[in-house]
Amino acid sequence: MQKILAILGILFLPLFLNAKSNTETLGDILSATIPLSCYATTLYLEDKKGQTQLYKSYGTTLALTYALKYSVREKRPNTNAKDSFPSGHTSSAFSGASFIHKRYGFKYAVVPYLGAIYTAYSRVHSNKHYTRDVVAGAILGTASSWYFTTSYKKVNIAPVVDADYKGIEVSYKW
Repeated sequence: MQKILAILGILFLPLFLNAKSNTETLGDILSATIPLSCYATTLYLEDKKGQTQLYKSYGTTLALTYALKYSVREKRPNTNAKDSFPSGHTSSAFSGASFIHKRYGFKYAVVPYLGAIYTAYSRVHSNKHYTRDVVAGAILGTASSWYFTTSYKKVNIAPVVDADYKGIEVSYKW
């Protein structure tokens, strides 16, 4: 585990060194630490199914984010670089926060969601992205996690609403 964290730290080090303000630096750190905390949680709980779901949801988030960045080619507000849409920092942070929410419950996701919101704010505040870029990143990261992730709970109770009926679905995982 320590080797993995060290390798990830080295990979994300350029993000931290290029930051120009405390707001931007904290946003950079949160965009990496929120998904890392998800992975650490799955390891701690020995949640193999959760790890697989995290790989799928986070991998899809990154793949779609970069596919959109290099196909939409929107100019950034602060440079001529054409990779503004969507915000990768924001999609990363929201993917992690949404994974925690869907897998382990909302009460565990409050702090990660606050971190994800701050990450989105930091990207606009530091003039790296437009508001639409961070909104798209948040939607993309959240949708990916909600699509690939199931609840960790053994008993799940959910409302069911259809045109013909309304009710409650109760399921139990063995």
